[in-house]
Amino acid sequence: MTRTAFLGTGHAVPDRVVTNDDLSRVMDTSDEWITTRTGIRERHWVREGETGAALALRASHAALAAAGTGPDDLDAIVYATSTPDHFAPGNGVYLQHQLGAGSIPAIDIRTQCSGFVYALSVADAWIRTGQYRHVLVAAAEVQSTAMDVSTAGRNTAVIFADGAGAVVLGPTDDAGRGILAFDLHSDGRYAEKLWVDVPGSMYHPRVSPEQLAEGRHFLQMDGKEVFRHAVERMPESVRAVLQRAGFGLDALKLLIPHQANLRISEMVQRNLGLRDDQVYNNIMCYGNTTAATIPIALDECVRAGRLAPGDVLAMTAFGSGFLWGSAAIRW
Repeated sequence: MTRTAFLGTGHAVPDRVVTNDDLSRVMDTSDEWITTRTGIRERHWVREGETGAALALRASHAALAAAGTGPDDLDAIVYATSTPDHFAPGNGVYLQHQLGAGSIPAIDIRTQCSGFVYALSVADAWIRTGQYRHVLVAAAEVQSTAMDVSTAGRNTAVIFADGAGAVVLGPTDDAGRGILAFDLHSDGRYAEKLWVDVPGSMYHPRVSPEQLAEGRHFLQMDGKEVFRHAVERMPESVRAVLQRAGFGLDALKLLIPHQANLRISEMVQRNLGLRDDQVYNNIMCYGNTTAATIPIALDECVRAGRLAPGDVLAMTAFGSGFLWGSAAIRW
């Protein structure tokens, strides 16, 4: 049976580093306040004119180089983002054009924090069914331009950041390798607990001066509700996906959770009874880059030698939607 294997990984972040002390100069906060609540010490934000597609391009070049392939080898692109450069079209076509990949299909997945896991599921289905052979999955976000960088917006502005990660996927007949299972869910009852209201096509015009004055174009989050659901749903999903893959927690080499908040990751780890060396966190240096957190962390793990052939890897994410899900992989 054909399975989907990871052929190469890459990531990119803006060179502009914003520390907690930097934020304390423009809002009522401090390094201690941010670190205690989120675990974040610094994050990367774009400079004027830097785009999500440009970050995705850098990450994709790195992934292609690691895979030993080029843009001409790609058959399709799946691009995960909640922050496209424009309202329409999505960023996938910009990445396709900038890569020089030819007229291959490029689709966008807009499932926010769980975007990379959902994008993997689409690419995996394409490869397993033989529709496409080599698929680039890119996840990139520019969240900093959607932040209210003031005391009024500090509950989100201190958390969210910019970055991109990418993977090149391809088929393998090795039964002991590849993507094994997915566990995907949603619950729209909580959609407005983490959302950006405008611009939206339900409004005419799609954004008004009154809406801008009310700050409805900024990301809004009910942090307590997100936290409460995340620490329950993520470990639940990890158990489910490992069971579908035929493994128990004792077989798990590494868990890469969505980097929403270090306190969430710590509670997920505690719930699952995992050791520190079994869970990878990098939110301290990058903040929450939404769809890009997992592929950025994955690339760091691969380049640091944290994964060896045969290792069982799980990825799990939870966020806006509410949408959540996990993937189980044998490396």
